[in-house]
Amino acid sequence: MPTTCINGLEIYYEVHGEGEPLILIHHGFGCTKMWEDVLAYFTEKYKVIMYDRRGFGKSERGGHFREYYLSEQYCDNSVKELAALLEHLDIQDRINIVGQCEGGAIGFHYTVEHPDKVKTIVAASTLCFSETTVPEYCSGKIFPSFEAADTEFQEKAKKWHGDILGPDLYSLFVQMGGAYGREIFDLRAVLKRIQCAALVLYPDRSGLFDVEQGVLMYRSLPHGELAVIPNCGHNTYEQEPGDYQKIVLSFLERHS
Repeated sequence: MPTTCINGLEIYYEVHGEGEPLILIHHGFGCTKMWEDVLAYFTEKYKVIMYDRRGFGKSERGGHFREYYLSEQYCDNSVKELAALLEHLDIQDRINIVGQCEGGAIGFHYTVEHPDKVKTIVAASTLCFSETTVPEYCSGKIFPSFEAADTEFQEKAKKWHGDILGPDLYSLFVQMGGAYGREIFDLRAVLKRIQCAALVLYPDRSGLFDVEQGVLMYRSLPHGELAVIPNCGHNTYEQEPGDYQKIVLSFLERHS
């Protein structure tokens, strides 16, 4: 099982294929396993690097994970974690990033901090801004607790994170910590500083974020592109993997 030690913790990662590096950053309750429906298509032309962020999937949690997850430095620490992984892998070429939901926010922050290292970025189903605190914005849009979730979701959570850590991680997730934080979230100032080609990929029927969020994100990017997947819910990679692959690969090829 490939891991590297980052800040004293073992972080799990996988590398597949050859070509330009393509980094997949999972969403706020995901891990490397969530990419299984789209991975094969990306590896035909790219060196795909995907990893479990601290506390997710097969990566270690370490002590005080709750405080780590809910802290204001969580996004900054996630950016540093990605930078450390790429250094460990000795990635010299400019990278392409695909971030799903919260992963898109982390990807944008990484791109601003390391503009010379990023060639393109794709953000799918990522929140652009909230006029209220994030918990208020998402109130009624997600399961209030793990026990209230449907059986399919519970089984997926346990498959991804384990029988004990899955429910525990979700209890943190519903408090809306992580990269989105617990206060008013606004990514627009960061987006204006993105100088590489950027694609906003959005579903038109997300139960979490309105499609207008995608339009606003697209208009905030200096070199932005927008693609909307019709009749699709929030987890675009899972609900419409064919369209997801086609749109992302087309974007990458245009900027190759």
